[in-house]
Amino acid sequence: MSPTAAPVASLVIVDDHPLFRGAMRQALEGGLDAGMQGIGPVEILEAGNFKQLQVILAENPETDLVLLDLSMPGVSGFSGLLSLRAEHALLPVVIVSASDDPATIQRALELGASGFVPKSAGIETIREAITSVLRGDVWKPDDVELSAESDPEIADLINRLATLTPQQTRVLSMISQGLLNKQIAYELTVSEATVKAHVSAVLQKLGVDSRTQAVIAVNKLGSDAVSPHNSL
Repeated sequence: MSPTAAPVASLVIVDDHPLFRGAMRQALEGGLDAGMQGIGPVEILEAGNFKQLQVILAENPETDLVLLDLSMPGVSGFSGLLSLRAEHALLPVVIVSASDDPATIQRALELGASGFVPKSAGIETIREAITSVLRGDVWKPDDVELSAESDPEIADLINRLATLTPQQTRVLSMISQGLLNKQIAYELTVSEATVKAHVSAVLQKLGVDSRTQAVIAVNKLGSDAVSPHNSL
Protein backbone atom coordinates (compact mmCIF):
# COMPACT_ATOMS: atom_id res chain seq x y z
CA MET A 1 0.00 0.00 0.00
CA SER A 2 1.58 3.27 -1.10
CA PRO A 3 1.89 6.05 1.46
CA THR A 4 -0.41 9.06 1.19
CA ALA A 5 1.20 11.89 -0.72
CA ALA A 6 2.32 14.77 1.47
CA PRO A 7 0.40 18.04 0.97
CA VAL A 8 2.20 20.41 -1.36
CA ALA A 9 0.35 23.50 -0.16
CA SER A 10 -1.55 24.75 2.89
CA LEU A 11 -4.69 26.81 2.28
CA VAL A 12 -7.12 28.64 4.56
CA ILE A 13 -10.74 29.07 3.47
CA VAL A 14 -12.27 32.14 5.16
CA ASP A 15 -16.05 32.45 4.94
CA ASP A 16 -18.79 32.74 7.54
CA HIS A 17 -21.04 30.21 5.79
CA PRO A 18 -20.14 26.63 6.81
CA LEU A 19 -21.90 25.20 3.76
CA PHE A 20 -19.76 27.27 1.41
CA ARG A 21 -16.56 26.35 3.26
CA GLY A 22 -17.57 22.68 3.03
CA ALA A 23 -18.26 22.92 -0.68
CA MET A 24 -14.95 24.67 -1.27
CA ARG A 25 -13.09 22.10 0.81
CA GLN A 26 -14.70 19.27 -1.15
CA ALA A 27 -13.70 20.95 -4.40
CA LEU A 28 -10.07 21.19 -3.33
CA GLU A 29 -9.44 18.11 -1.20
CA GLY A 30 -8.67 15.96 -4.22
CA GLY A 31 -5.80 18.26 -5.06
CA LEU A 32 -5.45 21.07 -7.50
CA ASP A 33 -5.23 20.81 -11.28
CA ALA A 34 -3.99 17.25 -11.84
CA GLY A 35 -2.55 18.29 -15.19
CA MET A 36 -0.24 20.86 -13.58
CA GLN A 37 3.12 19.38 -12.68
CA GLY A 38 4.13 19.65 -9.04
CA ILE A 39 0.68 20.51 -7.70
CA GLY A 40 -1.06 17.75 -5.74
CA PRO A 41 -2.91 17.27 -2.44
CA VAL A 42 -3.44 20.33 -0.28
CA GLU A 43 -3.90 20.86 3.45
CA ILE A 44 -7.07 22.86 4.11
CA LEU A 45 -7.93 24.88 7.21
CA GLU A 46 -11.13 26.84 7.77
CA ALA A 47 -12.04 30.12 9.48
CA GLY A 48 -15.56 31.44 10.00
CA ASN A 49 -14.48 35.00 10.74
CA PHE A 50 -11.45 37.25 10.49
CA LYS A 51 -10.38 36.74 14.11
CA GLN A 52 -10.25 32.97 13.58
CA LEU A 53 -8.12 33.55 10.49
CA GLN A 54 -5.63 35.62 12.49
CA VAL A 55 -5.33 32.82 15.07
CA ILE A 56 -4.83 30.20 12.35
CA LEU A 57 -2.11 32.24 10.65
CA ALA A 58 -0.33 32.81 13.98
CA GLU A 59 -0.35 29.06 14.62
CA ASN A 60 0.48 28.14 11.01
CA PRO A 61 3.10 30.58 9.75
CA GLU A 62 3.89 28.36 6.75
CA THR A 63 0.42 28.85 5.23
CA ASP A 64 0.74 29.20 1.46
CA LEU A 65 -2.50 30.93 0.48
CA VAL A 66 -5.70 32.44 1.91
CA LEU A 67 -9.09 32.29 0.19
CA LEU A 68 -10.90 35.33 1.60
CA ASP A 69 -14.52 36.42 1.35
CA LEU A 70 -15.04 40.18 1.39
CA SER A 71 -18.16 40.17 3.54
CA MET A 72 -18.07 38.51 6.96
CA PRO A 73 -18.13 39.30 10.69
CA GLY A 74 -15.10 41.34 11.78
CA VAL A 75 -14.37 43.02 8.47
CA SER A 76 -16.02 45.61 6.29
CA GLY A 77 -15.44 45.61 2.57
CA PHE A 78 -11.72 45.57 1.85
CA SER A 79 -10.57 46.11 5.45
CA GLY A 80 -9.76 42.39 5.82
CA LEU A 81 -7.60 42.41 2.72
CA LEU A 82 -5.84 45.58 3.87
CA SER A 83 -5.13 44.00 7.25
CA LEU A 84 -3.74 40.81 5.71
CA ARG A 85 -1.49 42.75 3.38
CA ALA A 86 -0.14 44.69 6.37
CA GLU A 87 0.36 41.70 8.69
CA HIS A 88 1.40 39.06 6.12
CA ALA A 89 2.86 40.95 3.19
CA LEU A 90 4.21 37.85 1.42
CA LEU A 91 1.11 35.67 1.87
CA PRO A 92 -0.96 35.41 -1.33
CA VAL A 93 -4.63 36.27 -0.85
CA VAL A 94 -7.31 35.22 -3.33
CA ILE A 95 -10.66 36.97 -2.97
CA VAL A 96 -13.64 34.65 -3.42
CA SER A 97 -16.73 36.83 -3.60
CA ALA A 98 -20.29 36.99 -4.85
CA SER A 99 -19.61 40.60 -5.86
CA ASP A 100 -17.69 40.09 -9.08
CA ASP A 101 -18.22 43.32 -11.00
CA PRO A 102 -15.10 44.70 -12.74
CA ALA A 103 -14.75 47.63 -10.31
CA THR A 104 -14.64 45.35 -7.26
CA ILE A 105 -12.19 42.97 -8.96
CA GLN A 106 -9.90 45.81 -9.99
CA ARG A 107 -9.92 47.40 -6.53
CA ALA A 108 -9.13 44.05 -4.91
CA LEU A 109 -6.11 43.55 -7.18
CA GLU A 110 -4.93 47.15 -6.71
CA LEU A 111 -5.13 46.69 -2.93
CA GLY A 112 -2.86 43.66 -3.05
CA ALA A 113 -4.97 40.57 -3.79
CA SER A 114 -3.19 37.95 -5.88
CA GLY A 115 -6.40 36.77 -7.47
CA PHE A 116 -10.16 37.13 -7.64
CA VAL A 117 -12.57 34.22 -8.10
CA PRO A 118 -16.35 34.72 -8.36
CA LYS A 119 -18.35 32.45 -6.07
CA SER A 120 -20.27 31.35 -9.14
CA ALA A 121 -17.10 29.87 -10.71
CA GLY A 122 -16.89 26.17 -11.40
CA ILE A 123 -14.57 23.79 -9.55
CA GLU A 124 -12.01 23.60 -12.37
CA THR A 125 -11.83 27.40 -12.56
CA ILE A 126 -11.22 27.61 -8.81
CA ARG A 127 -8.46 25.01 -9.02
CA GLU A 128 -6.90 26.80 -11.98
CA ALA A 129 -6.91 30.13 -10.11
CA ILE A 130 -5.33 28.70 -6.96
CA THR A 131 -2.69 26.79 -8.93
CA SER A 132 -1.82 29.94 -10.86
CA VAL A 133 -1.47 32.07 -7.73
CA LEU A 134 0.63 29.42 -5.94
CA ARG A 135 3.02 29.67 -8.88
CA GLY A 136 3.36 33.39 -8.40
CA ASP A 137 0.90 34.69 -10.97
CA VAL A 138 -2.05 37.04 -10.55
CA TRP A 139 -5.38 35.53 -11.61
CA LYS A 140 -8.68 37.10 -12.66
CA PRO A 141 -11.63 35.84 -14.72
CA ASP A 142 -10.82 35.79 -18.46
CA ASP A 143 -14.02 37.60 -19.36
CA VAL A 144 -13.30 40.61 -17.15
CA GLU A 145 -11.57 43.57 -18.73
CA LEU A 146 -9.85 45.84 -16.25
CA SER A 147 -9.30 49.52 -16.90
CA ALA A 148 -8.21 52.58 -14.98
CA GLU A 149 -10.32 53.42 -11.92
CA SER A 150 -13.20 55.53 -13.21
CA ASP A 151 -13.98 57.20 -9.88
CA PRO A 152 -11.34 59.91 -9.19
CA GLU A 153 -12.18 59.89 -5.47
CA ILE A 154 -11.58 56.12 -5.21
CA ALA A 155 -8.39 56.35 -7.27
CA ASP A 156 -7.09 59.04 -4.90
CA LEU A 157 -8.04 56.96 -1.86
CA ILE A 158 -6.22 53.89 -3.19
CA ASN A 159 -3.12 56.01 -3.76
CA ARG A 160 -3.38 57.41 -0.22
CA LEU A 161 -3.76 53.92 1.27
CA ALA A 162 -0.56 52.90 -0.51
CA THR A 163 1.34 55.51 1.55
CA LEU A 164 0.40 53.91 4.89
CA THR A 165 3.03 51.90 6.72
CA PRO A 166 2.15 48.28 7.65
CA GLN A 167 1.47 49.31 11.25
CA GLN A 168 -0.69 52.24 10.16
CA THR A 169 -2.66 49.88 7.90
CA ARG A 170 -3.21 47.53 10.85
CA VAL A 171 -4.48 50.44 12.92
CA LEU A 172 -6.83 51.54 10.13
CA SER A 173 -8.20 48.01 9.81
CA MET A 174 -8.83 47.84 13.55
CA ILE A 175 -10.54 51.24 13.48
CA SER A 176 -12.76 49.87 10.72
CA GLN A 177 -13.60 46.92 12.98
CA GLY A 178 -14.76 49.35 15.68
CA LEU A 179 -11.86 48.86 18.11
CA LEU A 180 -11.03 51.65 20.54
CA ASN A 181 -7.48 52.94 21.04
CA LYS A 182 -7.15 50.91 24.24
CA GLN A 183 -8.15 47.72 22.43
CA ILE A 184 -5.83 48.45 19.51
CA ALA A 185 -2.95 49.04 21.94
CA TYR A 186 -3.64 45.66 23.55
CA GLU A 187 -3.80 43.86 20.20
CA LEU A 188 -0.57 45.44 18.96
CA THR A 189 1.18 45.33 22.36
CA VAL A 190 2.02 49.04 22.20
CA SER A 191 1.06 52.03 24.36
CA GLU A 192 -2.11 54.05 23.82
CA ALA A 193 0.08 57.05 23.07
CA THR A 194 1.67 55.10 20.20
CA VAL A 195 -1.77 54.17 18.88
CA LYS A 196 -2.88 57.81 19.04
CA ALA A 197 0.18 58.79 17.02
CA HIS A 198 -0.63 56.13 14.41
CA VAL A 199 -4.27 57.24 14.24
CA SER A 200 -3.20 60.86 13.70
CA ALA A 201 -0.83 59.79 10.91
CA VAL A 202 -3.56 57.69 9.27
CA LEU A 203 -6.06 60.56 9.34
CA GLN A 204 -3.49 62.93 7.88
CA LYS A 205 -2.51 60.57 5.07
CA LEU A 206 -6.13 59.86 4.18
CA GLY A 207 -6.99 63.54 4.28
CA VAL A 208 -9.81 63.13 6.83
CA ASP A 209 -10.53 64.72 10.20
CA SER A 210 -11.88 61.86 12.29
CA ARG A 211 -11.92 58.10 12.80
CA THR A 212 -15.50 58.04 11.54
CA GLN A 213 -14.50 59.73 8.29
CA ALA A 214 -11.64 57.23 7.89
CA VAL A 215 -14.06 54.32 8.23
CA ILE A 216 -16.47 55.92 5.76
CA ALA A 217 -13.61 56.35 3.28
CA VAL A 218 -12.56 52.69 3.55
CA ASN A 219 -16.17 51.54 3.24
CA LYS A 220 -16.49 53.44 -0.03
CA LEU A 221 -13.97 51.00 -1.49
CA GLY A 222 -16.12 48.06 -0.54
CA SER A 223 -19.57 49.51 -1.09
CA ASP A 224 -20.12 47.03 -3.93
CA ALA A 225 -18.47 44.18 -2.04
CA VAL A 226 -21.01 43.69 0.73
CA SER A 227 -23.71 41.49 -0.72
CA PRO A 228 -25.39 38.14 -0.05
CA HIS A 229 -23.30 35.01 -0.50
CA ASN A 230 -23.83 32.76 -3.45
CA SER A 231 -23.51 28.98 -3.39
CA LEU A 232 -20.55 27.22 -4.92
